[in-house]
Amino acid sequence: MTRRARLGLAGLGRMGLYHASNLAVRCSSAELVRVVDIDEALAKKVGIDLGVDWSDSFGDIVDDESIDAVVIVVPTPFHAELIERAAAAGKHIFCEKPISLEWEPSVRAVEAARSGGVKLQIGFHRRFDPDWRAAVERIEAGQLGEVYLFRTSLRDMRSPSIEYIKSSGGFFIDVTVHDFDTARWMVGEIDEVWSQGAALTDPAIGDAGDIDTALVVVKFASGALGVIDNTRSAGYGYECSTEIVGSKASVRIDNHRRAHLQWLTPGAACVDWVKDFTERYPEAYRAELDSFARAVVEDRPVQVTGEDALAAYVLCEAADISLREHRPVRLKRGVEGDGALYEIAG
Repeated sequence: MTRRARLGLAGLGRMGLYHASNLAVRCSSAELVRVVDIDEALAKKVGIDLGVDWSDSFGDIVDDESIDAVVIVVPTPFHAELIERAAAAGKHIFCEKPISLEWEPSVRAVEAARSGGVKLQIGFHRRFDPDWRAAVERIEAGQLGEVYLFRTSLRDMRSPSIEYIKSSGGFFIDVTVHDFDTARWMVGEIDEVWSQGAALTDPAIGDAGDIDTALVVVKFASGALGVIDNTRSAGYGYECSTEIVGSKASVRIDNHRRAHLQWLTPGAACVDWVKDFTERYPEAYRAELDSFARAVVEDRPVQVTGEDALAAYVLCEAADISLREHRPVRLKRGVEGDGALYEIAG
């Protein structure tokens, strides 16, 4: 590469700080030049710590002609608006999932990026994890054969605060959205969704009208079946595992240890276990930003598009309808931009 992409980052919450740190020191294709947060004191502290410019105004990113792209990690309700502003300014965009908690702003944001001629990459980090990528490469090479069964689990160690849950957009769009994207990426398009869910770990979650545990069954266009299980409170640690059974082989992805050792005592063996997604996916979070920066500098397509985010959104909506109406939900697909356009069929 002849140069690095110059990036500004907006939003310095937990994930924003994580991304900023990666961009500042771990991404060879990117140069972090400015951080922004509405909390001026926080922006100043992070800017000084990382040795970059800082401010409390998103306009300082979009108005800077030397900045190539923006990384959006603000609260979800503001994603779509900032995508539209960045696209209007000709800035390429990396945005954390989901684009929005509502359909119309999501569509407008994707269309703004498309009409503005800028790249839009969504933060589905699992696509950049070395284990998942290695599995997909072998699947695409035909080593798995015809897919029969897809199974994936996403389990947090403990629930977030009830304040977060009330503003999260609901369980499926906050949690299962990653699994729907993984399912489409690894196996293919989905024809039907059937879900069950309950609030089992904290009565306050049920009182807020949400769930904390879910099972989702999907039927792929190929005829293969899939099962997704999610919970906000597994207790033992963070788990994100996937298994695909095929006609020639099966693949399992299940790596949740910080160190590869076992402590053996009479009658028992003990291993360590990661506590959250930042411990499980440090390479994936670095790689997704590096890939985005390379796409900007080399003018090539991003690997996770706005259309992928819209597809995952509709699948989450289908799961929510299935939960509320106690029925399977069929889907129909067209083509929009660079991907499939999903709709609820009824």
